Amino acid sequence: MTKERYFFLVLILGTLTALSPFSIDMYLPAFRDIAKALNTTTSRVDLSLSSYFIGLAVGQMVYGPLMDRFGRKRPLYVGLGLYIIASVGCFLSGSVEMLIAMRLFQAVGGCAAGVASIAMVRDLFPIKDNAKVFALLVLVLGASPLIAPTAGGYLADAFGWQSVFIVLLSIAVLILIAVIFTLPESYKPDPDYSLKPGPIISSFLLVIRNPQFYTYAIAGAVGFCGLFAYVAGSPLVFMDVFGLDKKEYGLVFAGLSVGFIGSGQLNSALIKRFKSEQVVQAALISQVIICTLFLTGAANDWFGLAGTITMIFLMLCCVGLTYPNTSALSMAPFPKNAGVASALLGTMQLGLGAAASACVGVFSSHSATPMAAIMAGSSAIAVIVLLVGKRNIVHTMHADPSATVSAH
Repeated sequence: MTKERYFFLVLILGTLTALSPFSIDMYLPAFRDIAKALNTTTSRVDLSLSSYFIGLAVGQMVYGPLMDRFGRKRPLYVGLGLYIIASVGCFLSGSVEMLIAMRLFQAVGGCAAGVASIAMVRDLFPIKDNAKVFALLVLVLGASPLIAPTAGGYLADAFGWQSVFIVLLSIAVLILIAVIFTLPESYKPDPDYSLKPGPIISSFLLVIRNPQFYTYAIAGAVGFCGLFAYVAGSPLVFMDVFGLDKKEYGLVFAGLSVGFIGSGQLNSALIKRFKSEQVVQAALISQVIICTLFLTGAANDWFGLAGTITMIFLMLCCVGLTYPNTSALSMAPFPKNAGVASALLGTMQLGLGAAASACVGVFSSHSATPMAAIMAGSSAIAVIVLLVGKRNIVHTMHADPSATVSAH
């Protein structure tokens, strides 16, 4: 594969990966405007974020088998089409209930992009390069928190909160065109692959029973909850507690994303000297220490704005190291059923993320304590899962034929 081809594939897979993060981050600065326009509260608007996470988690369970049966691109077309229709529904929402529902459907459509991008990394690149490619996807993924909140704040100020969803719709249309005309089909459709409930359930069970998969997928997903708690809690903490306006919030959000992006790229250098599992363990233990300090400080009112930003920045650095390595280690045993494995991995990440974001909204108070508590608790659980689960693993950063799954 030429360098130009390699770069192009990473770029387009990165745009697929970034669709849902853009959908999450771009409307965050407009929460107070949406609440005012729909005669509701910011906490109620926050439920539209939780519904999005739920839609992502549920939808991925559908797209995984479909992509192993019909190839990667055809289900992706359907998903992007649904996303575009739901974006129109978000624009037309006249109540917070309608917005919550439309965000659910928007997520069900958009999650096809995430499932396809992870599965296609496994399809198109050698196993030994997967952690590196996932780290590069983090770089593209990182453009979301750098660009989306700031752009969303300016859009909401200039044209109203509905304009955010028009822009998201336009982005999805451009991605759909790029997928149709430039992205190769990476997996040949398998007409013998059964879509009956029994074989599909068996496929998921066989994947999740693999010790390498469940250890790194669960540990990574639980550790990832800290990121979701931050995304859900940041509008309340920075805008309601610290009094930042939409533009200031967007700038803080963008600045904090540098930690996630930078550590993701640092990972590319680290895995040349250390094993992926070593990086995961060190990052998660560091995350526990940082989040416990943040929780203690938040509960005792030690941190002002600068201290809160610093603690979140350090936490995001840890997540940026954990994500590419747990993703690569989880997917490594499954060359044949990457769609199912990708769906399970994404469902775990986003399902637990939905729960974390919902808890932030439910237990919201005029402090950063609920957000910090979820960060600390999820980090501690992730370390426990990792230390217990790794006892059963024979690491396979190559394909394990016994782990492939037949759903015929």
